[in-house]
Amino acid sequence: MITVPRWLLLVLAALFSAYHVFLGIISLPDSPWPALVALALYAVATALSLWPVRRARMPDWLAALNLAVSIVLPLLVTSQLDPAAENGYATWYVAAVGTLMTITAARRQLVAAWLGVIALAVQTIVWAGPLALGTLGVIGSIVWVAIAHMLSAALAGAARATRRYAQAEREAAAWQAAQDAHLFEGRMRLAHTKRLAAPMLRRIADGDHSLTDAERRECRTLEAAIRDEIRGRMLLTDAVRQAVKRARDRGATVTLLDEGGIDDLDEASRDRVLSQLADALDATRADRLIARTAAEGSPVAVTVVGLRGGGDDEVAQSEDAEVDLWMEIPRAG
Repeated sequence: MITVPRWLLLVLAALFSAYHVFLGIISLPDSPWPALVALALYAVATALSLWPVRRARMPDWLAALNLAVSIVLPLLVTSQLDPAAENGYATWYVAAVGTLMTITAARRQLVAAWLGVIALAVQTIVWAGPLALGTLGVIGSIVWVAIAHMLSAALAGAARATRRYAQAEREAAAWQAAQDAHLFEGRMRLAHTKRLAAPMLRRIADGDHSLTDAERRECRTLEAAIRDEIRGRMLLTDAVRQAVKRARDRGATVTLLDEGGIDDLDEASRDRVLSQLADALDATRADRLIARTAAEGSPVAVTVVGLRGGGDDEVAQSEDAEVDLWMEIPRAG
């Protein structure tokens, strides 16, 4: 794709506008002051409109100024001309207004641009009749504004499409990164589970001897540790794993439930929360421990509940147990 530098477009527009000023100067009427005032207004408005700025859309005050100039310009120049005569280059103001309104339309002030050429057309009809719209070039000025309008709309649509595509690309990249992270995390947890369970699985596969009571307890501990890797997810660090193991070694039942409430925490905040969780698990002597992440948006990151006593079955434990620990670890330190 061939691109044209912006500065080159500005230079071409400035030269084209300067040509109208030159035509106005060489065709000054006998009473030149109204035309000179018109030339000065046009030069100032054009310079302000073409001044290189970062923002593409023209300010409202400048659009209003251009509209006022497009209305005043024909009145000043035609006040010294005869509509029935052949005025030649003295009607330079028609092309000048068309150029100024085209610049205004290109800088996304379409309402002001259309009002400017409509005012030019109305003034021309009143001054010289409807046929003058063609002979003086008013129709050409209207066509140029229409072209600028279409190009401005097309460029605005392309800019919106570009923003949508960029947003879609960012979302796709974020999704791909999340999938890669989940895949990497799954492989890491699978490798960790394999390291935990492989020795015991080899002993179970060896049919030469029956498992002892100590080995059966170790199997139950391994099963709970593997369950932690599946349900605990972000709640697990080496310190938390060790604290959970120590609690189970003394006979406690530990349940870790990660429901995604701490996924958005940064690494430092997550380490602080999980360090407090490990300390809480070591400090209590409860028979049942439940650590669960809070919902997203909650000021609490993790809730820890410790129960003591209760019957042998789960229902009795829930009904008769006493709360030994209730702790809410905040998200913010």
